[in-house]
Amino acid sequence: MVSNEKLKPKLFSVMKNYSKEQFGKDVVAGIIVAIIALPLSIALALASGVGPEQGIYTAIIAGFLISLLGGSRVQIAGPTAAFATIVAGIVAKNGMDGLILATILAGVMLIIMGLCRFGSLIKYIPYTITTGFTAGIAVTIVIGQLKDFFGVTYPADVKPIETMEKLEALFENFSTWNWQAVVVGVVCLAILILWPFVTEKIPGSLIAVLVGIGMVKLLHMDVNTIGDLYTISNKLPSLHIPSFTFASIKAVWSDAFTIAILAAIESLLSCVVADSMVNSRHRSNMELIAQGVGNIGSALFGGIPATGAIARTAANVKNGGRTPVSGMVHAIVLLLILVILMPYAALIPMPTIAAILFMVAYNMCQWKPFTHLLKTAPKSDIIVLVLTFVLTIVFDLVVAIEVGMLLACVLFLKRMSEEGNIKSWKYEDEDDDPDRLELRQVPKQVRVYEITGPLFFGVADRLTELVVHPDTKCLVLRMRSVPALDATAMHTIEDLYETYHKKGITMVFSHVNEQPMRTMEKAKFVERVGRENFCDHIDSALERANEIITEKAEDN
Repeated sequence: MVSNEKLKPKLFSVMKNYSKEQFGKDVVAGIIVAIIALPLSIALALASGVGPEQGIYTAIIAGFLISLLGGSRVQIAGPTAAFATIVAGIVAKNGMDGLILATILAGVMLIIMGLCRFGSLIKYIPYTITTGFTAGIAVTIVIGQLKDFFGVTYPADVKPIETMEKLEALFENFSTWNWQAVVVGVVCLAILILWPFVTEKIPGSLIAVLVGIGMVKLLHMDVNTIGDLYTISNKLPSLHIPSFTFASIKAVWSDAFTIAILAAIESLLSCVVADSMVNSRHRSNMELIAQGVGNIGSALFGGIPATGAIARTAANVKNGGRTPVSGMVHAIVLLLILVILMPYAALIPMPTIAAILFMVAYNMCQWKPFTHLLKTAPKSDIIVLVLTFVLTIVFDLVVAIEVGMLLACVLFLKRMSEEGNIKSWKYEDEDDDPDRLELRQVPKQVRVYEITGPLFFGVADRLTELVVHPDTKCLVLRMRSVPALDATAMHTIEDLYETYHKKGITMVFSHVNEQPMRTMEKAKFVERVGRENFCDHIDSALERANEIITEKAEDN
């Protein structure tokens, strides 16, 4: 069912009753979220294979546009861990221009999805698949950061891209590990784990960054920093339009589709979580349009793909943010930080970045839902869950979602076909059970079959198993429990009709539901059988069968 919700940004709705008190709360929440987003944006940009400032560009531009136009009251958008592996692969394969083009195309796709009211269709992505690939992404992030956490050095010609390549390179070069890097990483990781027990007012990631910088500088530790590996810029983002050619679009088309689907899933899942926090209801189609505009803006000004970030959204709510103003403030504060403090990002140790991303991976891995599904879900769902998880790690997200969706559909069809049933009524003598008042007297020349479950291509062949006796003159099909009928099953029923018609057997249908009836009428099957042979109830169908037998007896 396509949604008919209005395409109106939440900002325009909440401003009707906006107050000075709420503005103050939104400003405070925006500042706090910006402080949280700063190290995360840098870390996620580095994990994505781009410069640290590009993560900030994304949080500023996409964060502002998505809050301005979005369908959620409190959603905070920016770079997220879900895109890190995908973006790194695109940059390695097609360069920054390829990433920009893919992100712009993904933004266009998201806008079209929103305009076509596809927001509600996201619910057709199985929970097992989203859980599987989310856990898989978390593992790929951890594997990608082991090198920096342990201070391992790779030869100049070794530049692994895929997750399994990174794991192989790590094992081959692990002898180069740096104990000082491990010390910094362990201390920062301990801070990230323990700091929330001290206070939640100051982000643990900010404390870890400060402590990591202090350890390396004051103790003169031989540990790589961001400045050692990347060139830091505090320049404002500038417009860059990539070359749009058929060849370049074709090269990144599949990547753009992946970004669009993942952005839609992640952002709408984040909206659902946010709704439960503030007792609100997001506008999914408007959110998709905003995500599209935000990603196009981010790409044109040097950023990377963005989507709704659950952790930053939750922090926004906890600190009093209740309108999109807080998200816009968060973007403006990050812009000021970019200009004033960005050069100091060069001092951040790489093991600190790795530790931050370890915590990001842990928070997103959903190990509790994952293990719960393993214990309680049907075997078919467990297969989809585990396969999606493994394929995300071994191959990539595109393969994982494609195979996962295909397998989920096949297993669902198998399950539905097992639910379908075609049973013949039992014929008993009248004196066998005189107390069973519901027994109906059916002449021997009439066969009654009751069909349950949807009639689709997976079960259509069962219709050919109907058995009629030589003296059968009428076949009654009771379809009260058939909710749907597809073209394959319709074709099979038409073939059955032709077969029985040649044998002089008349088909009568009882209680055909709305969708199957529409399919039969569209195929002009009702006209061929005769509308008088379609009855509302089994009793009227049996009466009609008796009339047919009587008519045939008189004709003979």
